[in-house]
Amino acid sequence: MPATRTDSSRRDLAAALLFAVLSVALYFLPTGFEGALQDTRSERVRATVLETDDSDVLRHGIVKTGDQHLLLRIENGRFQGEVVTSNNPLLGMMDRDTLFEEGDSAFVTLTLSPDEERIVNAAPESHYRLDLELLLLGLFAGALLLFGGLTGAKALLSFLFAALMLWRVLVPLLLKGWDPVWLALGVVAVMTAAIIFLVGGVNRKGLTAFLGAFLGILTSAALAVFFTGEFAISGAVMPFSEPLLYAGFAHLDLSRIYMAAVFLAASGAVMDLAMDVSASLHEVVCKKPDISFTEALKSGISVGRAVVGTMTTTLLLAYSGGFLTLLMAFMAKGVPLANFFNVVYVAAEILKTLVGSFGLVMVAPFTALIGAWIFTRRPECLPGEAEQP
Repeated sequence: MPATRTDSSRRDLAAALLFAVLSVALYFLPTGFEGALQDTRSERVRATVLETDDSDVLRHGIVKTGDQHLLLRIENGRFQGEVVTSNNPLLGMMDRDTLFEEGDSAFVTLTLSPDEERIVNAAPESHYRLDLELLLLGLFAGALLLFGGLTGAKALLSFLFAALMLWRVLVPLLLKGWDPVWLALGVVAVMTAAIIFLVGGVNRKGLTAFLGAFLGILTSAALAVFFTGEFAISGAVMPFSEPLLYAGFAHLDLSRIYMAAVFLAASGAVMDLAMDVSASLHEVVCKKPDISFTEALKSGISVGRAVVGTMTTTLLLAYSGGFLTLLMAFMAKGVPLANFFNVVYVAAEILKTLVGSFGLVMVAPFTALIGAWIFTRRPECLPGEAEQP
């Protein structure tokens, strides 16, 4: 009996409910690191800077060291309304130091007395940004729902599910010593299924896009494992990797974590391209049901060629934006290109860009091949499959 639009809608609704339930479960899933905070007699609050005293701040050009003295009013929590004095030490590290001004909103850690009834110390960490982050997230969700409608709602659910998978599954298990490459492959597979089937629907288009995307990611993973060893790149090039080892996680294999990061970073673009090829090829077969496997394959590859060029450039721009100041520093010093490209930080980004792009290039023929086989076996356009994702 042929599938009906109602059957397709029910499958899509079931998938949405499944991933919604999984998202809630992930939110409450214990990571095993809930008790990692050493000082439990503390509270994190927002405070307003009432006064600043820079008399003990020493300036050495653009670098500032010494101590900035602050008068703070606590704006939330049990001690809301209290005014406390605080000391803001400056270490001369521009990426970590924060020099406050009167009226600023600060994120402050309060150290409490043993009975937790009195503030012993107030340490300003940085400017308070949580409210703005929530505002930005709300604007993003609102825009997605406004312009995307039901598809936007499913895209938002896939976004939240992916974020929870990374924070509640991938990161804790990496810290516990699970193999980074195999773990990341499993996590990416689940996230790919969630994103593609939620947005594209539980149908042949979604299946084709999922299989094509995962084969592309698998290609990137294999290349990342091989070339990371050949390039002799240590995972220590990643930010905060060494402090992580010194914090009691010396068992971590940073090189394997770097390999996982390479194909994880490219997976989003791979999914996008796979869905583009799958949806376009499905539309071709729907419009021409008598198309042969070879013709469908050629059409899919043609679509892939049209979009793969801009997608690989997208990866290049995304990665290069992360080390723009490094490029500027080497150019300012007149470092020869041979020296520049041989620096481990640059080589690591080149490997990440080219391996990710290689997987992106391969996903187009993979998806075209799978789609041509799946769609031409039953060329009629089934109800619920005609809509573009």
